[in-house]
Amino acid sequence: MEDHPHRRYNALTREWVLVSPHRAKRPWQGQKEKLTGDDRTPYDPGCYLCPGNERAGGIKNPAYTGVYSFVNDFSALLYDSPAGEYADGELFQARSERGKCKVICYSPRHDLTIPEMSQQEVRSVVDLWQREYLELGADPKIGYVQIFENKGAVMGCSNPHPHGQIWSQESVPVEPAKENESQKEYFLRYERTLLGDYLQKELNKKERLLAENDHFAALVPYWACWPFESLVISKDRLQHIGQMNEAQKNALAEMYRRVTIMYDNLFEISFPYSAGIHQSPTDGNDHPWWHFHMHFYPPLLRSATIKKFMVGYEMLGNPQRDITPETSADRLRSLPAEHYRMKK
Repeated sequence: MEDHPHRRYNALTREWVLVSPHRAKRPWQGQKEKLTGDDRTPYDPGCYLCPGNERAGGIKNPAYTGVYSFVNDFSALLYDSPAGEYADGELFQARSERGKCKVICYSPRHDLTIPEMSQQEVRSVVDLWQREYLELGADPKIGYVQIFENKGAVMGCSNPHPHGQIWSQESVPVEPAKENESQKEYFLRYERTLLGDYLQKELNKKERLLAENDHFAALVPYWACWPFESLVISKDRLQHIGQMNEAQKNALAEMYRRVTIMYDNLFEISFPYSAGIHQSPTDGNDHPWWHFHMHFYPPLLRSATIKKFMVGYEMLGNPQRDITPETSADRLRSLPAEHYRMKK
């Protein structure tokens, strides 16, 4: 079946993806682009995220030397939005949504990305994620904390300075809400977590496994849509990052670096992606079915200049991919562990 069209089931979202491995052999006559070199300097006087520089409205960044977070100057959610609802029958509905959006600068250096940072520097990012999750989630008005990173202009990143974001809001967003229902139903049926069982099967098979340490494993999920999509899953039964101890935070930082180094080494570029953590809501209730994990969605397909986005059939029918998850996993795990720029 791996050489012929077939559909694969995503147990997390209860959706399907069409896999068409024979299409990977077709010639490419689509868009090709010239690569531009990454010649950023450690400090950019025109960057609004660099230490000491001015942001919107005259706000000045402190001379920070490690990780640094602040409320987004152009937040998509506002904490003081007035409450309200609108309904005109079943077909026209709206309701207010309050929240807080924050920016996390991973490093004071303008020229770094996660795979080029040290283990300890990435661990500092994980520490800040934990603090922000606990602080934001403690607010009774916040029901979910979404931690994510967009890397690269192609993924909508408006500034190359190494940074991520946290959007916290009253309701649970669409994608985590899908996963919540799937995980809850599975847990109530088996009294085990869906991702705990799934991970054990992947560790036994090793077909799609990319890397593992004592507390986390990285793999290309069986149902992957994006060409080199990956999933980092906790080996321990953790509902959210707030429960992590020192060893688990070290292990998450290590896995974050290892996956992103693989990406950069694949085509020897600063590899774009969107990545984010899915974890239990912060509505004050217990969610024993939630299992901590992190998604990576990179758009590159055949080379540094050929991208893959959801278009046509994928937007109107269902997601589709040309190379199998097994092929992607094999290519990624065969790459050297050292970042390609360290060899130069």
